[in-house]
Amino acid sequence: MPALSHRQPCLWVGFCLIYTFACLHLRAQTEEQPLLTYRHTTAEVRLTFLATENQTRRTASLQQSDFVVVDSDAVVRDFHTFTPAPEMKVELLILIDCSESVSPQVQRELREVLRLITETGGIEEGHLSIASFAGTQPKTLCQGNCRTWASERLSDVSAAGATPLYDAVVFATEILAQKRDQDVRPVLVIFSDGIDTISRHSVSEAMEAALKSEVQIYTVDIAGRKNHQRQGIDTLQTMSKVTGGAYFGVSDGAEILASVFADLRSAYVVTYSVPSRRAGFHEVRILPTRNHNLEFRSRRGYYYGTNR
Repeated sequence: MPALSHRQPCLWVGFCLIYTFACLHLRAQTEEQPLLTYRHTTAEVRLTFLATENQTRRTASLQQSDFVVVDSDAVVRDFHTFTPAPEMKVELLILIDCSESVSPQVQRELREVLRLITETGGIEEGHLSIASFAGTQPKTLCQGNCRTWASERLSDVSAAGATPLYDAVVFATEILAQKRDQDVRPVLVIFSDGIDTISRHSVSEAMEAALKSEVQIYTVDIAGRKNHQRQGIDTLQTMSKVTGGAYFGVSDGAEILASVFADLRSAYVVTYSVPSRRAGFHEVRILPTRNHNLEFRSRRGYYYGTNR
């Protein structure tokens, strides 16, 4: 009996230690649970796009079953939502090529820019900026009351120097990113011949910057037919296609804003879970399921798991 009475406190202490450890372990699991839930929260892709039919700009009416999204190698049919895009305001930046290579066309270019600005009545004051690029660095010409500035000062702009086109695109997307608002569509209109001669950035880096900032690029080709290079056309068309914008000839420049606002009124928005959590660029395509005359226009991808 004395031996039993001597061991009983030891058993009691052991039981208390086991109970305490179990409580602490359970508490630790409970505290860690929100972190585990957070890490497994499904990320969502939000894709805005347009649908046209028979290679025209006529907008097609869509049902959810009319298309699939190909996200990298995954075919996505199970969408969270599919709705007409909500009405959005526009944050517009006009980027003007003032390099020596466009000097023969610069006066015509400036006239088209001024003509475009007169059509910006649907854009609120303070949401219109103008920048130019030539030499080693792009620069901001106007932010805010740009309609007045353009009517008084735009004709003073001259053409000289090399062409940092890709640097200018990065510069412009950074300006638009600083003004980013989920209810405002950032739009970049570029007047250029599409030829770059001095940029530190590559065209791929310029497109990466635009995609990360969700900037839609509309390009206006200002080159004359006689001296135009195929490379310039390809560059301007690539910039517009990759970001979901459109390409125009200089004589069609005044149609840009009409196209922008038509796009805003006719767009659709689809959301779905990220099929792969692989960090980096995810290429996106939209394909028809039944009507193969349908064509879709949207940004060509998004970045996942990278700093934006």
